[in-house]
Amino acid sequence: MINLKGRSFLTLSDFEKEEIKDLLELSHKLKDKKKAGKGKRKLKGKNIVLLFDKASTRTRCAFEVAAYDLGASVTYLDKAGSQMGKKESLEDTANVLGRFYDAIEYRGYEQEVVELLARHSGVPVYNGLTDVDHPTQILADLMTMEECLLKPVDKCKVVFVGDTRNNMSLAWMIAASKLGFDYVGLGPKALHPDKDLVSKLDELAKLEGGSITFEESSDNVSGADVIYTDVWASMGEEDQLEQRVKLLSPYRVDLSLVEKIGGAAYIFMHCLPAFHDFETTNAKAAQKRGLDIREVTDEVFRSSHSVVFEQAENRMHTIKAVLAATLS
Repeated sequence: MINLKGRSFLTLSDFEKEEIKDLLELSHKLKDKKKAGKGKRKLKGKNIVLLFDKASTRTRCAFEVAAYDLGASVTYLDKAGSQMGKKESLEDTANVLGRFYDAIEYRGYEQEVVELLARHSGVPVYNGLTDVDHPTQILADLMTMEECLLKPVDKCKVVFVGDTRNNMSLAWMIAASKLGFDYVGLGPKALHPDKDLVSKLDELAKLEGGSITFEESSDNVSGADVIYTDVWASMGEEDQLEQRVKLLSPYRVDLSLVEKIGGAAYIFMHCLPAFHDFETTNAKAAQKRGLDIREVTDEVFRSSHSVVFEQAENRMHTIKAVLAATLS
C-alpha cells in the first residue's frame, strides 16, 4: 500500500493510477472485514468534522459510519450551525478547525472552498461533493464496477446519459483519464462540457489505453458495460427544471435505450437520489406542472441489471478506505 498519510482527497486528479488502485484494494479488504465482523478501530482518538453546505443522505451517513467503525469521533455542521463564510472567513475557519480536528470533510458548491480548507487547515480535507467533482462517489462507483463486472475496469465502456457537464460526468472523465477505460458522455450538445477540458482529459485517457468522447445519438450505448445517469437538475438548479426536462427527456434511460446496448452483461448505475417513479414530493409537484422529471424509468431502476444500492453501500467502504489511508 502506497503511503497516503496526511493527504487530502479533493479530486482523483491529485492521485496516480496506482494510488487509486491501492485505495480500491483497501476498500474491498475493509468491506470483507466488516462483513466478517473483524474491523479494527485504527482511528481511535481521532476527530473529524463534516461541513455540509448541501444536504445529503449517503455522504453524511457514509462518512459517519466509516469514521465510527474506525474508532473516530465526528462533528456534523451544516450552514445553520456554522459561521463559516458568514461572520468568519473561510481561511480563519480552516485555521480554527485544523487545530480542533484531525480531518475535515466538506460538501457544497465551489471547488475552491475544499482547496482553501486544505491549504489553510494543515489537516487532510475530503471532498464530499462540489459543483465540478464528486471524488468519493466515483471511487465507490469504480469499486462497484470491480465487484459486478466480469472484466477489468480498463477494458470497460462507460456511458453517462443526460447532463454530461455535471459534476458526476466530470468525475467520470477524470477517472477515465487515470485508469484508461472508454467513457462516452451521451446527451444534447448544449449540455456537453468545455471542449478544451474534454481534449485535455481525452489525451490523458489515451495514454492509458482509453478514450473520452461526447455524443448525441443514443446508438452510442452499443456495447456499454455501464449505463450511468443522474438527476437532470441538481440542488440550486431548480429554476432550470422546465428547460432541462425539455432538453433531456429524449435521454431518459428506459427499456428502449438499454435494448440498444446489444448485450446482457451491462450494469445500471446511479449516484442517487433518483427520480424513477412519482413517489417523491418533488416528482409529484413537477407532474402537477406537466413535467416528467424521471431520468430513469422504474423498469430499468428496479431491473436485475441495477446495482444502485450496491453503489450506495460502497460509499461507506471507499470513504473508510480514504480515512484509514490518510489518517492511520
